[in-house]
Amino acid sequence: MIQAAHIVENANPDVIDINYGCPVAKVACRMAGAGLLQDVPKMVELTAAVVKSTSKPVTVKTRLGWDDNTINIVEVAERLQDIGIQALTIHARTRKQMYKGEADWSWIAKVKENPRMTIPIFGNGDVDSPEKALEYRNRYGVDGIMIGRAAIGYPWVFREIKHYFATGELMAPPTTEERVEAARQHLRHSIEWKGEKLGVVEMRRHYTNYFKGFHSIKPYRSRLVEEYSPSVLYSILDEIMEVYGELELT
Repeated sequence: MIQAAHIVENANPDVIDINYGCPVAKVACRMAGAGLLQDVPKMVELTAAVVKSTSKPVTVKTRLGWDDNTINIVEVAERLQDIGIQALTIHARTRKQMYKGEADWSWIAKVKENPRMTIPIFGNGDVDSPEKALEYRNRYGVDGIMIGRAAIGYPWVFREIKHYFATGELMAPPTTEERVEAARQHLRHSIEWKGEKLGVVEMRRHYTNYFKGFHSIKPYRSRLVEEYSPSVLYSILDEIMEVYGELELT
């Protein structure tokens, strides 16, 4: 963990965030991610080592607990604050829930209302619209909100929430041109990072969200998820732009 923090420092980030929230079996069942909720002393020890090894602010994201019988987020929050983290994000589900069921933000409120807590507390889970973001911020008193799955294929959710907070009005949805350009840029970066074959394959799951709401988009989406050639994929995206360029989306 210390070595990783030093590597990350080379990118000069604003903060170093430790993710104790990942619930997938290959992570959590190897005592990483949300698996550390089963061993809070070890979580505290690892976090303290990182805090002491870096001049960057260290923040943490975690979940309520391993399952409904072991919800320990109030204790975890206090102990992590005590060893020097600067902020805490809480996904309001247990590890056992994965991403199913409704997130229980009442536990986030309990942490926020704890008189011992002085660091910022951010909420995460089920926020997928500007209206819900404002409702949850006001109802549970959090200092901020973290957006996860709602941003996959829809990065405009952040500007829409900020606009709604500032004006009380909903923004117009992104244009076809914005959606196509985002998909093109995402595909390009995916290939640059993963290589052509893997970059193309890993991009496939994102097209549905980028073009959600497009009438009769299924034939184009089918071509996008079956094609391996980047040049052909870019040409399909050009076709979508040409066909749907004047479409008003909701």
